[in-house]
Amino acid sequence: MSNLSYVTPHADSPWQTYLSQVDRVLPYLGSLAKWGETLKRPKRALIVDVPIELDNGTVRHFEGYRVQHNLSRGPGKGGVRYHPDVTLEEVMALSAWMTIKCAGVGLPYGGAKGGIRVDPKALSMKELERMTRRYTSEIGIIIGPQRDIPAPDVNTNGQIMAWMMDTYSMNTGSTATGVVTGKPIHLGGSLGRVKATGRGVFVTGREAARRINLNLDGARIAVQGMGNVGSSAAELFVQAGAKLVAVQDHTGTLVNPNGFDMADTMEVLKRDGGIANYKNAERIDNEAFWDVDCDILIPAALEGQITAARANRLKAKLVLEGANGPTLPDADDVMHDRGILVVPDVICNAGGVTVSYFEWVQDFSSFFWSEDEINVRLDKIMVDALRHIYETSEKHKITLRTATFAVACERILIAREERGLYP
Repeated sequence: MSNLSYVTPHADSPWQTYLSQVDRVLPYLGSLAKWGETLKRPKRALIVDVPIELDNGTVRHFEGYRVQHNLSRGPGKGGVRYHPDVTLEEVMALSAWMTIKCAGVGLPYGGAKGGIRVDPKALSMKELERMTRRYTSEIGIIIGPQRDIPAPDVNTNGQIMAWMMDTYSMNTGSTATGVVTGKPIHLGGSLGRVKATGRGVFVTGREAARRINLNLDGARIAVQGMGNVGSSAAELFVQAGAKLVAVQDHTGTLVNPNGFDMADTMEVLKRDGGIANYKNAERIDNEAFWDVDCDILIPAALEGQITAARANRLKAKLVLEGANGPTLPDADDVMHDRGILVVPDVICNAGGVTVSYFEWVQDFSSFFWSEDEINVRLDKIMVDALRHIYETSEKHKITLRTATFAVACERILIAREERGLYP
């Protein structure tokens, strides 16, 4: 395997996971495989220093990143995360998965991603704003409505996007609503965007469950990560008759075989920012989460959570990857051997980027759609994409992950071949 890139990946790193996934798909690409090395090399990686003055008058420096993995099919698209563990290698992998994700659902984008290594909870709102604006100015040389369009990710939200849009607009001299997505509604945001990723997890999960004859009515759901994605997906599954029986987030792990009350759960999450103080559930050890009796597991936290050892312990019949890169390659093999169906991140959580695409289109046309219109369009794109991936999976007798990569990489490399090399 070629490890040539901006960094030498260490074992089990997100970038190494991505490279392993690419190697698995190359045999199914025919003559296009000659362009395969394109997929292993990010087009552009920018590392920036982000100095800000703190409220106490001292100056602090943060390290920021923006990686554009592949722009063959259109401008870059991908989130910005604020997290103390952000690294260049992680952002490279996330940008590459965005390339696959956009191609997998047929969006006219390439993949990009950004981040700052910071604990945003340690900053005041004013400090957070100063950091966001400085970071936006630093990466402003490579972003733009038709170059690279950031969006929210871990620990970022509509307010962060509003600051980014305003900063870019101030620097270019005109209001550019299309430079970011996931904005507040009155700044050119789209209805349905906040819950879009969770909705995509639900829609692909519903279709996958139907194919394996798993009835959602009474199905037991376990969710890791109750942020925007996990909580939205959980709500939709419960509305469909399923029971949320286990939840894990950064504040702990709770189980209730009879099901969580979603209204109470959402209230606790909104009030506390975590699940720990939910009353009607038993607290268990974090590692015991992987032993919980459930039918559907939704990892919706960070990457690298399902190891081979944990995969051997899972009781679930269906795994829906709400997070990016939650499963290590060895764990993929274990779950395949055990007959556990995995709907991979690169299709399962593509609802967010799909509605980001809708937002971008609406910003360009200054014509906005209703939430019902958006959900109907989202559901159709997700269902059609998953159907095509299923057909590819059955044709080649490969997992849904490798099938998604096969569909996406074919589209990316056809674009690369047709565009040719310049000069």
